[in-house]
Amino acid sequence: MNGSKAFVRMAPWVFTIALFVLWELLCVVFKIPEFFLPPPSAVFKATYDYWPAIVRNSWITLESTMLGFLLAIGFGLALGLVIGWSRTIYAGIYPLMIGFNAIPKVAVVPILVLWFGIGFIPAVLTAFLISFFPIVVNVATGLATIEPELEDVLKALGASKLDIMRKVGIPRSLPYFFGSLKVAITLAFVGTVVSESVASNNGIGNLMLQAQAQFNVPLIFAGLLALAVLGIVMYWVMAVLEQRMTGWAQRSGFAQN
Repeated sequence: MNGSKAFVRMAPWVFTIALFVLWELLCVVFKIPEFFLPPPSAVFKATYDYWPAIVRNSWITLESTMLGFLLAIGFGLALGLVIGWSRTIYAGIYPLMIGFNAIPKVAVVPILVLWFGIGFIPAVLTAFLISFFPIVVNVATGLATIEPELEDVLKALGASKLDIMRKVGIPRSLPYFFGSLKVAITLAFVGTVVSESVASNNGIGNLMLQAQAQFNVPLIFAGLLALAVLGIVMYWVMAVLEQRMTGWAQRSGFAQN
């Protein structure tokens, strides 16, 4: 059993290393030009050579992403509670939410630039706009899927609508909410980088855009690698938070694995 757990913990590292080795071999064997697909060795070298710029821009991207993500949590949780409170509100607002989410956020960035100028604020707002939808949907779904029979029983026992939401609906929606944070944080990074690529002088998105203009493909992949590391770390933080807050909702078989 201990050996199985150790293998599960080592599996991400094993698969990651295997991916990089395979990537390197393919570039060498097929003699793929570096300007088309640089090997991992070239990417790691670019990461080392441009380390100060990558760290500085990564920190800026992380700040914008986290601020937009926190706004998405607050707004998404509040709106999700409102939508899940009433089936009428759910039916009325949900189609509008779907329509808004269907709009490519890259098309919204120019509008944000007109309103707030280039820089930090459009990146934060783009991260917010692209990440709040999963939170709203999951919270509203958790509240809206309370069994009608359970509601009838609780009302027969004298519980009000507010009591049902506080003691049943909100606890029931917690696994949905914390599960949605793992999706929302990765989307927040997407929104930030999109905005930085279009309307910013800082951040990983802008760094990659400058590297593209200079045909520095290894640096572009180094930026992608930095984004992947940031995304994995923040996803892991959200997963730990989910396990701590909603461990009671996890299936025992999954928890053991």
